Amino acid sequence: MNQPLLGCIADDFTGGTDLASMLVRGGMRTLQVIGVPEGPIDADVDAVVIALKSRTLSAAEAVAQSLAALGWLKQAGCRQFFFKYCSTFDSTPRGNIGPVADALLDALNAQLALACPAFPENQRTLFNGHLFVGDVLLSESGMRHHPLTPMIDANLVRVLQQQTARRVGLVPHAVVSQGVDAVRRAFTRAQSDGLGYVIVDATNNLDLKVIGEAAANHVLITGGSGVAIGLPDNFKRAGLLPDAASAADLPHVGGRSAVLSGSCSVATNGQVDHWQQSGRPSFALAPLLLAEGHDQVSEVLQWAKSLLAAGPVLVYGSARPEAVKAVQQRLGVAAASEIVERALSQIALGLRDLGVNTFVVAGGETSGAVVKALGVDALRIGAPIDPGVPWTLGLGKHPVALALKSGNFGTRDFFSKALELVP
Repeated sequence: MNQPLLGCIADDFTGGTDLASMLVRGGMRTLQVIGVPEGPIDADVDAVVIALKSRTLSAAEAVAQSLAALGWLKQAGCRQFFFKYCSTFDSTPRGNIGPVADALLDALNAQLALACPAFPENQRTLFNGHLFVGDVLLSESGMRHHPLTPMIDANLVRVLQQQTARRVGLVPHAVVSQGVDAVRRAFTRAQSDGLGYVIVDATNNLDLKVIGEAAANHVLITGGSGVAIGLPDNFKRAGLLPDAASAADLPHVGGRSAVLSGSCSVATNGQVDHWQQSGRPSFALAPLLLAEGHDQVSEVLQWAKSLLAAGPVLVYGSARPEAVKAVQQRLGVAAASEIVERALSQIALGLRDLGVNTFVVAGGETSGAVVKALGVDALRIGAPIDPGVPWTLGLGKHPVALALKSGNFGTRDFFSKALELVP
């Protein structure tokens, strides 16, 4: 493996793919690996994204995994590091964004990191330190009902300050709009004042490019994938990254196709509705039946067997907030999620035996479970379907085409659109 320029740590699988897609878009050949590799990887790439499943772990576990990932990336020779979390700042009440960022700063002997989850192309913007989803505050969006990481406060300075002993400040949009030099001066002042983090406002892609260029010399950057939009150009300006028009090229896999959805987000529920309203076949998993030992996995595979020859099918555990709460009350929050993830991962294996080599998967936790079940070791990142969601080539014993979608991402017709854009 050549020495990559940028080493990234993502707190979930789809978040990693989202970030990798942004880097490919900027001309960086990017490989996403699933968990910390056991040794060197034979790949000629400019960026490596290590995708963890740490978003909802305990803070101690998330820190341990992230430090292991950082150690591998440092050994690989990376020059700069990126801690990627969701554009809706998903975090448990006790972390994990603050604790992980603290540990990474300490390990890198750095004093200051910016925090910018903004992703305007997906309607995530930051203004005066407050995160908006579309036209509403984060705390008034569908994220307030998230089953694992409900977000009830849109003030990210306040949210992050609750998770770290370091002082948290703000670089407001009035500064960002003045350009790169103004933002650099704000970073210098923040460090002189003893701040550990600054939330940085961004309302459009130009803001993100300004922030990225201003942070060219930062050893650690934290945020959503949007702020990575300016990083490839930094390496180009330094003469370290040639233009790579073929960075997104992927080989054709072939075979049949299927959609697996475990996310219960507002966006994904709308995508399931669109699929069904289009008259396409779908099968709804019932968590309570699965918990009682009902063999819905075999039932799904028998149902799909005759349908796949005619086209793709959808299998989903997605549900509306009230239905999710009812199941959680019966099974518990963690168990309710795990039972659906386990079923969908088993279904993915069965579908592969039926000739499915192309999967669209909705939900970060679900994507992680499916990728692991399919024995995928790494993902080569291709062209985007929607902002933050590319097609990828899953590398392993049985190569597969994978579109791994964060629950909140994608247009209403995402499932059908993705299948029309298979490499």
